[in-house]
Amino acid sequence: MTAEQLAAITGIVLSLAFSYIPGVKDWFDTLQPGKKQALMGALLIAVAGTVFGLSCSGIISAVSCSQSGAIGLVNVLINALIANQSTYLITRK
Repeated sequence: MTAEQLAAITGIVLSLAFSYIPGVKDWFDTLQPGKKQALMGALLIAVAGTVFGLSCSGIISAVSCSQSGAIGLVNVLINALIANQSTYLITRK
């Protein structure tokens, strides 16, 4: 599995969780559309930043701790954001 595929799956799972998990869905549904998109984006950015930080600290080895690794991570993050928003548009009621 490539990093891009894993990022897409993460984006999809996050979107489905906010669409279908009781309690979370109810809270999420009360947000305005712009806030929903911002929250999803912020969560995915936080995950990407955490992965980069953990990689740079030597805890995991998911991303190269370099400029090229950071650029690659941004590309993966873009795929996750696309998958996340596409899934939300498809699955919302």
